[in-house]
Amino acid sequence: MGDLWLVRHGETPWSKAGKHTGRTDVPLTPHGEDQARSLRHRLDRPWTLVLTSPLVRARKTAELAGLNAVENDGLLEWDYGHAEGRTTKELNRELGGWSIWTDDNLPETADDVGVRGEAVLELVAPALEAGDVCLVGHGHALRILAAVWLGLPAVDGRLFALSPGSVSVLGHE
Repeated sequence: MGDLWLVRHGETPWSKAGKHTGRTDVPLTPHGEDQARSLRHRLDRPWTLVLTSPLVRARKTAELAGLNAVENDGLLEWDYGHAEGRTTKELNRELGGWSIWTDDNLPETADDVGVRGEAVLELVAPALEAGDVCLVGHGHALRILAAVWLGLPAVDGRLFALSPGSVSVLGHE
């Protein structure tokens, strides 16, 4: 059984500013491009499958990291709705005690993102039987996918942190 590698895209102007970046197609900063290039040595290995979110920040990260990835909509970031482009600090000032994990006024819930994550895991399961799989995507969506992989509720993605340009590996014991 192979391992599941999760790669968060490199830094963008919005991630640098702490803005929630869901479906807005924000490009990488020059530093984000450097982060992606720096992953090349770590990700230079045989893969049975590599998938990426179709958003430019994830696709470009995969490309600069030397990965030949196939786009998959299941790896899209959470649809943040009214929180898109705004920081948690701004939303807390306006709404008081706001959290992405508990906001009932978003187009998607953590559970909705978890359902997409489950579909991705079902899709990659045969490839994992043969070796390692790499998924290139976004912070919240990959955190939720990790929770689902571990058999936790989707909202428990809040327990994990994935920095821009980071690599995490999920395995079997």
